[in-house]
Amino acid sequence: MGVASMITCSIDGNILNMGYVLARESVSTNFKLQNESSLPIKFWVRLESLSRKKAEAHQQLPKFITSHEQRAEIVGTQNYNGQSVFSIVPVEGLMFPGKAQEFTVTFSPDHESLFFSDLLKVVLFEKKVSHQILLKGAAREHMMFVEGGDPLDVPVESLAVVTAFDTEHKEEAEELKPILVTLNYVQLDTDTTTSPATRELQVGCIRTTQPSPRRPDHPLMVSTLLQLRGDVKETYKVTFVAHVVTGL
Repeated sequence: MGVASMITCSIDGNILNMGYVLARESVSTNFKLQNESSLPIKFWVRLESLSRKKAEAHQQLPKFITSHEQRAEIVGTQNYNGQSVFSIVPVEGLMFPGKAQEFTVTFSPDHESLFFSDLLKVVLFEKKVSHQILLKGAAREHMMFVEGGDPLDVPVESLAVVTAFDTEHKEEAEELKPILVTLNYVQLDTDTTTSPATRELQVGCIRTTQPSPRRPDHPLMVSTLLQLRGDVKETYKVTFVAHVVTGL
């Protein structure tokens, strides 16, 4: 107990968010554990998605047919190819007194999802859990994306694999993903000016190492169907265009 409490972690809040990455690409980040004790400590690093308990949990009812209140799993969406979406090195070793051990976590999603997650456990002496770190990440099929509005799906996914299209005709084959925005405007007093109902959408662009197939005169863009629901329901096709203004 005393030795375990003398291992410190460089991650604040025990949450490591890997951010956004393009599907079938990867991103890595590092963190450190510091041995503040006067003894060398043997460690192991384990992922909850690879644990025996997780395999037993697969025999239970899936989350999408249970109530929302029962959804407490920390292992979220995983890769279709059977490989772990998160990986870490080293998985075991010896931390010397007063020294730091660096770890590299890699996020490698093979499809689009906003719900990739796993739990990383640092185990000492083969049984004592020193730290638990929640790993999170998201993947998109396109460099540019739009988020926001009312949820139209559940935070879990089917195991069915979506048919992949060739890159050249992929955008033509895909349907526009709708975004539902509900605007609630309540005016209690006709003599008082009320602020208009507003909602926010987030537009993001993902950094990639892959060369862009687009020509300079064809800027990066993303389209979506924006559905406004209030007293009157309206639908618009909205296109967001990105221009690179500076290079790093």
